[in-house]
Amino acid sequence: MNKSEIKILLVDDEPDILEIVGYNLRNEGYQIFTAENGVEAVKSAKKNTPHLILLDIMMPEMDGIEACEKIRKIKSLENVIISFLTARGEDYSQVAGFEAGADDYITKPIKPKVLVSKIKSLLRRLKNEDDTEDSLTIGDIVIDRDEYVVYKAGEKISLPRKEFELFSLLTSKPGKVFKREVILDTVWGNEVVVGGRTIDVHIRKLREKIGDNHFKTVKGVGYKFVLKEEK
Repeated sequence: MNKSEIKILLVDDEPDILEIVGYNLRNEGYQIFTAENGVEAVKSAKKNTPHLILLDIMMPEMDGIEACEKIRKIKSLENVIISFLTARGEDYSQVAGFEAGADDYITKPIKPKVLVSKIKSLLRRLKNEDDTEDSLTIGDIVIDRDEYVVYKAGEKISLPRKEFELFSLLTSKPGKVFKREVILDTVWGNEVVVGGRTIDVHIRKLREKIGDNHFKTVKGVGYKFVLKEEK
C-alpha cells in the first residue's frame, strides 16, 4: 500500500497539536483528517474509514476512551489501528486505554520525527494484515478466517477453535505433509502439553465434518490435506 493511500485521523482538542502533527504526516505523504473531540472522531472515522487513528484522551463532549470504545464496535472499523497520543502517562490511564481497545499508547510531549517513526512502525501492521487473506477458497471449500467458519458446497460448517486452526494449517498448503511435531507446535504451541493422540482425535472430527477423503495419514510422519481422493 502506498503512503498516499493511507488515511490517518488525528483527534485532539489542541489546534497546535493538530497543526504540527498533521503538517509532519502530510509531508510524509499520508492523507490526514482531523477532529477536535470524541464525537467528531467517531463521525469522521465512520465517514473516512482511516487506517490509523491517533487519539487524545482528555477532550470535551466525549473523551478518547469512550470514543475508542465506540469506534471498536463499528464493523467497518474493527481492523483500524488506534493509538492514544496523550499527555496522561499514568499507569491506570494506559490500562484504561488498552482495555478500551487501543493498539498502542504514546505519551506527549514527543518530538515530531520520533512520532513519525512510531507511526511508521504502527503502519507496518497493515502489510502483515494484507498478507493474510480473510478467506481462502480451495475447490468447493471456503475458509473464513474472521468468523472461524468453513463452507463446503455452500453449506456452513462451524468448527471449534482448535479444529479450525488445524484445518487452516493443513489447507494452507494442500498436498504438503505436515509433521506431527509441526502441527503440535503451530496449533497448540506453548499451551498445556498434549499428546499425539490429540491430533488424531481432531483429525477424526474434521473427517466427519469435512469429508474423510480430504485427509491423508502418512504413517510415522503426519497428515496432509488433498482436494481429491488419491489412488
